[in-house]
Amino acid sequence: MASKKKKSINIRHYRTRQEMNIGILLFAFIFLYLIVTIITYATSKKISVYEVREGSIVKDNSYTGFIMREETVFHADADGYVSYFQTENTKLKAGSNVYVLSGQALETSAGDVSATAELSTEEQNALYLKIQNFNETYNTNKFSSVYSLKNDIDSTLQDASNQSKTAQLDNVIAENGENLSVYTSTGDGLLVLDVDGYEELTEDSLDEALFDRSNYEVTRFSDDMKVKAGQPVYKMVTSENWNVYIQLDEETAKNLADTTFIKTRIDKDNETIWADFSILEKDGSYYGCLSYDNSMIRYSEDRYLNVELIMEDESGLKIPKSAVIDKPFYTIPQEYLTTSGNQSSQGVMIKDGNSAVYQPVDIYYTSPDGEVYLNPGAFDKDTILVRPGESGPPETYMLRNQKTLKGVYCINQGYAVFKQITILCENDDYYIVEEGTSYGLSNYDHIVQDGKTVSENEVVFQ
Repeated sequence: MASKKKKSINIRHYRTRQEMNIGILLFAFIFLYLIVTIITYATSKKISVYEVREGSIVKDNSYTGFIMREETVFHADADGYVSYFQTENTKLKAGSNVYVLSGQALETSAGDVSATAELSTEEQNALYLKIQNFNETYNTNKFSSVYSLKNDIDSTLQDASNQSKTAQLDNVIAENGENLSVYTSTGDGLLVLDVDGYEELTEDSLDEALFDRSNYEVTRFSDDMKVKAGQPVYKMVTSENWNVYIQLDEETAKNLADTTFIKTRIDKDNETIWADFSILEKDGSYYGCLSYDNSMIRYSEDRYLNVELIMEDESGLKIPKSAVIDKPFYTIPQEYLTTSGNQSSQGVMIKDGNSAVYQPVDIYYTSPDGEVYLNPGAFDKDTILVRPGESGPPETYMLRNQKTLKGVYCINQGYAVFKQITILCENDDYYIVEEGTSYGLSNYDHIVQDGKTVSENEVVFQ
């Protein structure tokens, strides 16, 4: 019997075709991009940008000043009670009624008088206009205008109060004239209702003890005050000329030795006043004398004032010191500048063999004496310029002389451009530079905060 052949089965394995995974490819691309970005950032130059703004720098020293002025104290002739015709800081002329001395206290008092003082319609309207004008023109940078308004209002109210006091005292005198004594001013001056014992001091009396306020005492006067014969009742400031003395250390005194006038700020009302200035040396101590010839009425009640000496007060463009660099430039006489054929640019004529070739230039600064500053990078070494417009043999100038300019790199257009600056004043971190100069900076310009990190014409991404 024939045997059956077994059928053989061949099984072949085919490689499966792998599909491309878009997600993995995209992830790998993003990962690679992040790695490149991180490496680029870590190795790239770090450039900080500073926006130029207007600002100011004030350098001042604060002192406690001692006031000396022309003032006379008046005393009572007899015992009695005092009532004043005028309020303090009133300007009096010779012969004006100052006070009444009576055997008993009068019914009129300062509190009653002020309560009955009324403003006329004209005075009220004038105050309304002043207040309205203040509201419309107020500037937060000029806070001292608040004190000016306050003084105007105080003056108006004081006049009304004085008129009311005078009227009431006149009525009392008319009814009880035989029992009252009226005292008038002997000259023109400013009425002050206090004494402190320093009224007779002169410059020769200066010593360090005067500046110790711990034991300072003031005696004030008021209506219905009982006095004895010979006791002070008021004083008069008789001149607008007054002096404020301050203590100085030896170094400051030497620094201010040549100063004859100085700008000051009075802390009491934030007023800025110019004063004549001189220095005194007495017993090894130094004193500064600030002499004023106005505004006495503001400070007639004060013996001590906090005063600031304003050494520098400059306004302009405020920039960090780190942005400023010194850059060398070629200097040429202004006569060597010319313009292109269509007068669209300025340039110079460069000698090229027996001819001259026009080359436009960027001007970085022109000095008052006519020197023009040009970038050395724009010329080859020992370049010879030809003076334009010369008849006959041309006059030439070799580029060799160099001078430096202080400036910053401006990056408004995306690349570094040198801008010359004129420094007005400085503090530890900033300069105040002049605004509006030719080839200089303007408000809101963008500059490199560290000028040493870039070079001329370098592209800078903000």
